[in-house]
Amino acid sequence: MGSSFSRSSRAPRAGWLALLVVAAAAPALGQAPVCGYSVVATYPHDPTAYTQGLLWSEGWLLESTGLYGSSTLRRVELATGTVHQQIALPSQYFGEGLALWQDRLLQLTWREHIAFVWDATTFIPQGSFSYTGEGWGLTHDGRVLILSDGTSSLRFLDPATHDVLGSLPVVDDGEPIHLLNELEWIRGEVFANRLLYDRIARIDPDTGRVLAWVDLTGLGPNPSPGPLNGIAWDDATERLFVTGKLWPSLHEIEMVGCPELRLFGDGFESGGLVRWSGAEP
Repeated sequence: MGSSFSRSSRAPRAGWLALLVVAAAAPALGQAPVCGYSVVATYPHDPTAYTQGLLWSEGWLLESTGLYGSSTLRRVELATGTVHQQIALPSQYFGEGLALWQDRLLQLTWREHIAFVWDATTFIPQGSFSYTGEGWGLTHDGRVLILSDGTSSLRFLDPATHDVLGSLPVVDDGEPIHLLNELEWIRGEVFANRLLYDRIARIDPDTGRVLAWVDLTGLGPNPSPGPLNGIAWDDATERLFVTGKLWPSLHEIEMVGCPELRLFGDGFESGGLVRWSGAEP
């Protein structure tokens, strides 16, 4: 409930409308395959961190934690789980998804309709913006922000104005996939936790179709203090990190038996946006 690549802040509005028409008309292609995982490494994680957003940037984990009175923005050392930098949200806000857009961190709140904007280095406040509905997960593809709100649709926001450009229903075999939560943009796909499920959905941003499920059953502590939530991707070394709410550990995993990731890292290069609009990046 995040990604650091940025190419352009100008989003092709007409392209999103065309994309949505195509997505709505796309036929069901059967149920998505379910694949597994192997654990590459396990690291300490603060067991009091109610993880809502997670991303990797320049050698650090950046984390948004939730709960009223306990919500924070953090910079965390991977190897030790040590929190090196932290700022607390006012007690009336419940922290949610987190994304890095250029040199700013954008942190959603659950039901307060406010996203906080922070300097990515100093955590000094840089303002805020409002949105309708609930805020759950946040990421971007280098051109537009992608927001989940607990429903079966993803919303696309202009990163400059924060206007809603459109939405995309997420389906598997024609069935809507509700409770989409923390998001991460990985090689042209949206990876999404599904609340209360031990699975990550790999979503095609062109059609909304689930390409595959990564089944992480058995990964967390037993009994688990909270559900799986938190996906971070280190593009330079192709490392995938996952954790959960109040988990005492964070895991680097490899997907096993999954479809290959796309070759490219953003919506433009994968053809997702410009293919529909003809706009230049």
